[in-house]
Amino acid sequence: MRVLVVLPTYNEAENIEAIIRAVKAALGESGNVLVVDDGSPDGTALIVDRLATELKGIHIIRRPSKEGLGSAYRAGFSWGLDRSSGAEGPFDAMVEMDSDFSHDPAAIPRILEPLEDGYDLCIGSRYVPGGDIPGWPRYRWLISRGGNIYAEMMLRLGVKDATSGFRAYSSRILRSIDLSTIKAEGYGFQIEMAMAVLDAGGKATEVPITFVDRVAGTSKMSSRIFVEAFALVAWWSMKRVARKAREWRRASLPSGIRA
Repeated sequence: MRVLVVLPTYNEAENIEAIIRAVKAALGESGNVLVVDDGSPDGTALIVDRLATELKGIHIIRRPSKEGLGSAYRAGFSWGLDRSSGAEGPFDAMVEMDSDFSHDPAAIPRILEPLEDGYDLCIGSRYVPGGDIPGWPRYRWLISRGGNIYAEMMLRLGVKDATSGFRAYSSRILRSIDLSTIKAEGYGFQIEMAMAVLDAGGKATEVPITFVDRVAGTSKMSSRIFVEAFALVAWWSMKRVARKAREWRRASLPSGIRA
């Protein structure tokens, strides 16, 4: 399986070399890393440039300013899909993960395994048996777990950790999704992508992971991103209800009227 790991960065100079080396160690020669850097003033991109001269399969997209997490992943996935006709052949799968060691690179092969069994999305989950978040205070766990329960109640996605940012997609399912229609950032992006995979007929599953707080640097998440996700889930749920109502009305009409 030829894999592209997409790493969004902003001021990750303290972490980026170690995370790239760890990803390469986990995947070997089949692993490619694409860093999407949002104009980091701390020299993150320069470190990636240096590593690209030493290690095979290291790539970078430079963006002039912070454009958001979801935007970075959309750019990374599009980059990978556009290179499907390269000399080394297409990427079979794309992985998204944080650049700060919150996600363990050694777990990447386990997250990729279900794709070989026909799944289109495998989520590294904190909330299935075996998943864990050591050291989190109770209030953070309640906010995160509660947000995922809310998303499941509203959208019926069938996953316990829809906000997890450690996941793998088959390239086949990414080609079937119009990435330009995915607008959310942060936690909302993860939920919207899971919804898009399922709406496109894809299959999703979860594998347990251990999530830890970042090793170095500063978190990019904020309360605004959480509130955005909460509001978007309500909006998506209303749109789904309205769509199902229209489909029910059409199906209830006599065949001559439907025609």
